[in-house]
Amino acid sequence: MELNVIGAKALTVSDEVFGGEYKKALVHQVVTAYQAGGRAGTKAQLSRGQMSGTTKKFKKQKGGGARHGDYRAPIFVGGGVTFAAKPRSFEQKVNRKAYRVAIRSIVAELNRQDRLKIVSELSMDAPSTKGMIAKLAELEVKGRVLLVSEDATEALYLSARNIPYIHVVDVLALNPVSLVGSDYVVMTVDAVKKVEEWLA
Repeated sequence: MELNVIGAKALTVSDEVFGGEYKKALVHQVVTAYQAGGRAGTKAQLSRGQMSGTTKKFKKQKGGGARHGDYRAPIFVGGGVTFAAKPRSFEQKVNRKAYRVAIRSIVAELNRQDRLKIVSELSMDAPSTKGMIAKLAELEVKGRVLLVSEDATEALYLSARNIPYIHVVDVLALNPVSLVGSDYVVMTVDAVKKVEEWLA
């Protein structure tokens, strides 16, 4: 199949990558797993046995008052937590093949909905927020826009930094959450070839 390149001749690409069916369930699974992998899971509390301090019995067993072993018991302020939370991993296993199929499915759906724009190059001579806004207007894209380049320059990053709905990524950092969360995806020809090589 062929993809239209803005301001240049059409680009021939793989039907398997840019024209496949949309696998909604798989995309949902991969996006959820990707987001879960980013969770810190660092919550931690001390149980009674991990508290510092003496274990000496602070009151006689008999003679009035409740019978306690030490102040580290959960019923005291500053004592240990009964069911203490511990660091955990939220990571969900996703096979590499399934991950690639999901990315391929998202890219194909973006292409079908005409939300995938291909350009010859994506660069800025110097950092310019105003210049970036003008460039996006020329491409007729709006909303949340993902710019994908094989060799994203510092000037490109800086030009998009102050625009909250624009996100620049290198093709190697392409991920399902960024793709799904974008209204439009703008890729360079070199980035398309790299994506095709990765997903084919």
